Order: sequence, then C-alpha cells, then structure tokens
Amino acid sequence: MDTAGQESQGTGAMKKAVIIGSGLGGLATALRLITAGYSVTILEKNKTPGGRLNQLKLDGFKFDIGPSFMSMTYETEELFRSCGIPLSLELKELDPLYQVFFEHQPHPYRIWKDLSILEEEFAGIEPHLKTKVERYLAQGRKIFNNTEAPLIKSNVYGLTDFLGKIARRDITLLPYLFRNMWQEVERNFSSREAKVIFSLVSFFLGATPFETPAIYSLLNYVEFRHNGYWGVQDGMYRIIEELEKILRDKGANFIFETEVKEVLEENNRATGVKDQNGRRWEADVFVCNADAASFRGLILKRPQYSPCRLDKMHWGFAPFTIYLGVQGKIENAMQHNYFLGNNFKGYARKFLSSSASPERPYYYVNVASKACPGYAPPGCESILILCPVPDLRFKKNWTDKDNFADNIINDFSKRVHFNVMKNTLTRKILTPEDWESMFNLYRGSGLGLCHGLFQIGYFRPKNKDEKLGNFYYVGASTVPGTGLPMVIVGSKLTFERIIQDHGPLS
Repeated sequence: MDTAGQESQGTGAMKKAVIIGSGLGGLATALRLITAGYSVTILEKNKTPGGRLNQLKLDGFKFDIGPSFMSMTYETEELFRSCGIPLSLELKELDPLYQVFFEHQPHPYRIWKDLSILEEEFAGIEPHLKTKVERYLAQGRKIFNNTEAPLIKSNVYGLTDFLGKIARRDITLLPYLFRNMWQEVERNFSSREAKVIFSLVSFFLGATPFETPAIYSLLNYVEFRHNGYWGVQDGMYRIIEELEKILRDKGANFIFETEVKEVLEENNRATGVKDQNGRRWEADVFVCNADAASFRGLILKRPQYSPCRLDKMHWGFAPFTIYLGVQGKIENAMQHNYFLGNNFKGYARKFLSSSASPERPYYYVNVASKACPGYAPPGCESILILCPVPDLRFKKNWTDKDNFADNIINDFSKRVHFNVMKNTLTRKILTPEDWESMFNLYRGSGLGLCHGLFQIGYFRPKNKDEKLGNFYYVGASTVPGTGLPMVIVGSKLTFERIIQDHGPLS
C-alpha cells in the first residue's frame, strides 16, 4: 500500500485525490483540487507529463508532439485566475491563421481574420466573400451564444436535464443538429475552395465535415471573431511545464512510469487503484484522465463499454505524424499549413474508413521554428506533419509507414519548392499503433470520441462514474468534448461535481 494512501485513512484533516493521467485535463483538475485543499497524487504512464500535449526532442530539434495552437484562451486564463495564480504564459495571436495549398494551384490561400484582406485572397472565385462570411459568422455567433453556457459549460444531470436545456434554446437552431457541416458551407459559399476551407474546423473535432453536425460551425465564429487562434511563446509544452511547476510548488506528488491496471471497489466506491507493479494507491477521490469510454470498458470491464460496443462508436481519425529536422529555411511555408488535393469529398468519405494508404494524402504541416526559433538550430526548421488516417479498426498494419511518409514528404517538397528529403537531418514517424501504445488511445484515435448527435451532452460518457460514487473522468471523450479549451472547461465541470458530492473541505 502506498504511504500517501495511508494518509487518507488517518485523521481526515485532508482529503486525498489520485489523478490517473497527466494530460491537460488531469493537470487542470489537479490544480483546482489542490487549490481547494486536497492532497493530490498524479499517476502517469510515461516519463513526462502532458499526454498528447507533449514535446519531442531529437538531435538538437524540438517538436510539438500533438496540438500546435489553441483557441478560447480565456479558459486557460480562468483556470489560473480561479486558482489565484497569475498567468505567466506569453500567448501570441495568429493572423493570418494558416494557409491552404490546393493541388495544381500556383499559390496558397492565406486565411486572414480581416475579411477585406480575405476577400482579396478569393478574388475571382468567390464573389462578395466578405458579405457571405459576415452572414455565416453571425449565425455562428448566435449558435455559440446559445450553446456555450447551457450545453458546454454546465454539467448534465440526466436526460430530462439535457432535453430541458435544449428546449430552452432558440428553436431555430435545431436544424443545425440534423444537417452536417458540409451542407452548411454549401448553403453559404459557391466555390469549392471556400467550402473546403470553412469546413476544415471539423477536423479539429476528429471527423470530416460530412459527419460533424452543422452546429459546430460555431468554431468558425471562434476562429475569426470570438477569440482566434493562439500559440505560446517557446512552444505549446510551456503550458504543461508551467502547470507541473505550480503543482509541485503546491505539494502535488508526481509518479511517472506508473500505469493503472485495476480499480479496487467496495460498496460502490473506489478504494484504490493498482498499477502495473501491483502497487496500490488509495484516496478519497479518483479522477481518470485516460479515455472515459475505453477505460470503462478495458479496465472497469463495463458491459456497455465492451470492445465490441466501443468499436461501434464513432471515434476520431487516427494521427500519422512525421517529425523532421531540416537543414535550410523553407520560405514558402508559414507556421501552420494545410495541403489538400482536388477530391475533398471523395477523399474524406472513403479514405478515413479504408485499409489502404492513399497515394495523394491530405495533411497539415506545423513549422514550429517559424515562431519558436529555439525549436531548431540556426539555419534549420523544425517540422511536424500530421496526416489524418483510418484508426486501427480499419487499417491494422502500418508496415508501409516509411513509404507513406516518403510520399507525403515528396508531395510537401513539390508544393513548397524545397527538397525536404535531401535536407533532412533527423526524422521520426509515429503511426496509429504508436499513438495507441504511447497514450492509451483507443484504436489509435487521436481525439477520442467524435461529436455526432448521439455522442454529445447527455449521450457522451459521463464525467462521474455510473457505479462508483467517488470516481470521476476528465478529458476528450467525456463532457464537454475534445480540444484543449474543452478539456479545461471539463476540468471545471469535474471539479464542481466532486465538490457537490463530497462537500467543502474541513
């Protein structure tokens, strides 16, 4: 038995919380709990905290392993402010947000927040773009204002509560739940390029615009008007480093290379968890930052989350990522870039449920060294390439990973007129198999459960366990959803449930 666990069986002067996993949601929940007076122990499978929001170091280069920018930065500010801590991170707004390369077109489209400049980018292919975008974003603003407080930033306490919250919203928004993002952009834009670009936000939720409800067009409002996209000075991993430092200063106990394999139960309560070495960790409250659906099935053995049922759920695409340290500066690439082909609809509908690697992949490129010079030696670039691919339910074998990576790199080289392959100094590939094993992502899904109509709100795995009265969840596959700001919001919702259930501390 862990000695820290013994403390919680003592005088009762301090309640103890064990956090399973140190992703952003887990660390944010830990910070809220330790500020409220809990003793906190964080168990992490890997050698470093952060989960998917992590950093890779290779041969003098640094890389963001996963997320490379964020939105809704006021949620990060709320986390620090609510815990009485000044936000020491330096945030940098992106404008232009990114650029998009279409195959066989000579120049990329730069996506500016200033709609007058953006209209110039689309001159000749999308007449009156500014007027169209303003109308489209006004509707997104309406959706956002009607959903943020009641459906995103509040807990759901049952189906009646959920339906009641929906019923109190503007009824004119209901159709947005029943048509998809692509149908929505088709209603607003005429050119293929504009439709594709304004539907890219669906990929931030791990799905194509043909599967994502149109209500998530609110994300376009977020990126253009509400808050935009932001990077962090010295890289995204600074968020994790800062949270770890604060938590350690407040007395949190980090235990690395420790993976929870079993939850010990008695009288509908968790009494402890057991790691891969048989060590027990006891506490008054447990918060799971592992995937809220697969943990219930694979660890807690809940029948409703059996592998058979998990496989029938709608999971986000898997990431295929390439990390390149390159000699030379790539002038035609910005920090954030999308590289697309000419058959967006066919590609999105067929490839992401296929067992074959495509010859003409679509992908995202983050040249982090454009904004963070310390990510690469002088005269070099640090590059992350992310290609959404089928999860391991569909494509089980990645022995072709090097050929697939070469295909992407050669395509990237042609688009930016720079021989990346010839100038590569270091290279690492992570397949869906790697993402599954490194971060316990079900079937390698990079963003957890998608946000279809029956996987949001009440229908999403709850942030409080159905059976165990002191066991909670935070992260991408529970409420309110996936993405950095959403898991921070989720940490607040989980914290509120813990305080409601267990009362104020003595």
